Amino acid sequence: MATKVFIVYYSMYGHVERLAEEIKKGASSIEGVEAKMWQVPEILPDEVLVKMSAPPKSEVPIITANQLAEADGVLFGFPTRFGMMAAQFKAFLDATGGLWRSQQLAGKPAGIFYSTGSQGGGQETTPLTAITQLVHHGMIFVPIGYTFGAGMFEMERVKGGSPYGAGTYAGDGTRVPSELELEQAFHQGRYFAVMAKKLKTSA
Repeated sequence: MATKVFIVYYSMYGHVERLAEEIKKGASSIEGVEAKMWQVPEILPDEVLVKMSAPPKSEVPIITANQLAEADGVLFGFPTRFGMMAAQFKAFLDATGGLWRSQQLAGKPAGIFYSTGSQGGGQETTPLTAITQLVHHGMIFVPIGYTFGAGMFEMERVKGGSPYGAGTYAGDGTRVPSELELEQAFHQGRYFAVMAKKLKTSA
């Protein structure tokens, strides 16, 4: 039976979604792993999104809180707002109270990826503060550590991400994830899938 890895994210301008796509490729490269992308619901009205010049959402399906229980492992992705996850994603997690009461997510592996506007905009504080959500659900946090190798020590090029997980910089919105950032996202998906598969098969 396949190990189900859900990649659940919120993306306003597409940066987090681009990382999610590479993470899915990485996870899907592991035999016996079935990876699927999901978006969380938008909470801003359309007129506000228009004023913010947000592009239309992609065709990736919208997930409900209860569907998280179907996954063997979950990678959560979101942009940063003042050094923490965006309110849209926090609102989604706030709706998981039923899963918390029944502890349906306890023991499941979880990972984090993210996007920030600048180098000082929360590349570490965003995942660090998000871990509290995993802890209350009893989930097992799976960071990438320094398993990405030399890419973790890149100093000549701007690169998002950290030992917590893959990341990118959005800048003023025109910057797109770099090749190195996408490679790190692929690595995270692959690495996480291996861990999720091991946990499932050893249960």
